[in-house]
Amino acid sequence: MRRTAENKLKVVAVRVDPQFEQRLRLLAEVTGRKQSFFLQQMIENGIAAMEETWLPPAVLEQVRSGALPPLQDRVATADLFGDEPDE
Repeated sequence: MRRTAENKLKVVAVRVDPQFEQRLRLLAEVTGRKQSFFLQQMIENGIAAMEETWLPPAVLEQVRSGALPPLQDRVATADLFGDEPDE
């Protein structure tokens, strides 16, 4: 797919356990692919399961129909690891 201004890839930063980072680096080195390729594959192949688990049914139906709900300005909350939200 050719990237345009509308479908430009976005950067997302995450913190991972050093063990996972090492495994990801090894996977990339052995296969000759970039770590970002494998992260993209993991996201694409796993996001549906996360949506099924975490989204309310009404929102999940919107996502599945392609009518993504608008992002709202939300107050940031601590992440799953108990880290304080970035301001």
